[in-house]
Amino acid sequence: MRRKTSLVLLALAVFFAALSPLLRWYAFPRLAKIPANQYQDMVLEAKDATLIDYNDGMKAKKVPKVTIVQTLKGNVEASEKIEKTAGKDVVVWDGLSYVVGPDGKMVSKIPERYIFDAHTQEPVHATGEMVDGDPVKREGIEFKFPFLTEKRDYEYFDAQARTSAPIHYKGTQTFRGVDVYYFEQTIPWTKVPFPKTMPVQGITPQSIAKTGTTRWYTTVRKFWVEPLTGAPVYGEEVHKEELRGGTLLGGRDKVTVFAGDVKMREDYIRHTVDLVKSNRTLVLLMTSYLPWGFLILGLLLLALSLWLEARSRRPAATKVEEPEPVTA
Repeated sequence: MRRKTSLVLLALAVFFAALSPLLRWYAFPRLAKIPANQYQDMVLEAKDATLIDYNDGMKAKKVPKVTIVQTLKGNVEASEKIEKTAGKDVVVWDGLSYVVGPDGKMVSKIPERYIFDAHTQEPVHATGEMVDGDPVKREGIEFKFPFLTEKRDYEYFDAQARTSAPIHYKGTQTFRGVDVYYFEQTIPWTKVPFPKTMPVQGITPQSIAKTGTTRWYTTVRKFWVEPLTGAPVYGEEVHKEELRGGTLLGGRDKVTVFAGDVKMREDYIRHTVDLVKSNRTLVLLMTSYLPWGFLILGLLLLALSLWLEARSRRPAATKVEEPEPVTA
């Protein structure tokens, strides 16, 4: 009976020992992925910002607040279509960055389509990849970092400049009780396109181009990223835009379009931190808790199996009878 039990325990030990690396290296890359139908929104604010007033001689003025609403909506139909030829799980995000001035009126809106690998977050190039209607070919990540983010630099796509540049790992910090990696990217002054939708009726990028006026942009982009999920728990941008040259400025060399320190609104910070904490636990289960737990359980079952096997092979003790005393 002991031998049968030891064989059963040995089989279970082999099963759990084999399951440990399978869960980490086979199941995790296939199960940990961004859902194709995900929807998320984020509200950011730039307080005490500088904003151009198109109705008052195109002068730059101080305003109490500029609000940026960012939405990302998963396009399931488009992702399924691309997956047929891509041979991998693909996510298509239709995004919109909508900027509102202190009076509640639209300052700019820039739509975007981001197509990427559901697990690695690497871009997948397919028809429809664009920023503000312009076809683009992204290199590097955008919006989200990979699962199990590393302490290294990444290529990060800048939607304004339509190009990618390194975003640098700057160190490990703690944000709202979460251990995070801090990344920073600087985009130097770069000539960028005008938005297709302008805030003034009758003005178009084509009409501005005829005046010789150009749009320039620089930013310092900052992310605090939870490394297991790759999700930013907080972000900031020190953002500046200018109009330069041309007859539109009435002899001026340049005018500030927007300048401000853009930060996530407090209620969205709390929501994001709570969401990342719950998702972090799921990633830990697949990468650490369960693999190590199964490995330790397998070793314990192996030890118990060997102990029972040794007990079953131990010879039974024989009773030695004492000789009877010799009598005359």
